[in-house]
Amino acid sequence: MKGYIHVYTGNGKGKTTAAFGLALRAVGAGRKVFIAQFAKGQVYSEIEAARRYLPDITIRQYGLDCFIINAPRQADIDFGRRGLKEVHQIIREGKFDMVILDEANIAFYYKLFTTEELLEILQERKEGTEVIITGRYAPPELIEAADLVTEMQETKHYFSEGVQARKGIEY
Repeated sequence: MKGYIHVYTGNGKGKTTAAFGLALRAVGAGRKVFIAQFAKGQVYSEIEAARRYLPDITIRQYGLDCFIINAPRQADIDFGRRGLKEVHQIIREGKFDMVILDEANIAFYYKLFTTEELLEILQERKEGTEVIITGRYAPPELIEAADLVTEMQETKHYFSEGVQARKGIEY
């Protein structure tokens, strides 16, 4: 089966959630999934669930904490670049049927690595490897290279009413 490149982008909620939903679906079909989370270092509920119940999902985080509000430090950049190197090896090996690069678009935006670097790595993937890339600010080159692009648009969100992130819903 041919693998495709998906991009979930936009300012609306649900990009990571959609990617994890695909991971769940893939595991249900007997596939192995690798998830690389860039710019995130906290333990979210979906990570806890995968670790506890889904041994066919491997998750690695390449963020020290969540710097999305502030500019990344050199340590953030170094950690993100290390993650890209590991993702390159994983894609080259072809042991996973699905590779999710959560918040890779944010990594491009904050210049942890370039779109061109990732696109070169994706050229080396096995034909059947499905790749999902999430995060706001997907660059035009990535949108052009992708086979499927979904833009999440925020129409209304309770955060604007002062509701804080809720465990099990937003994290």
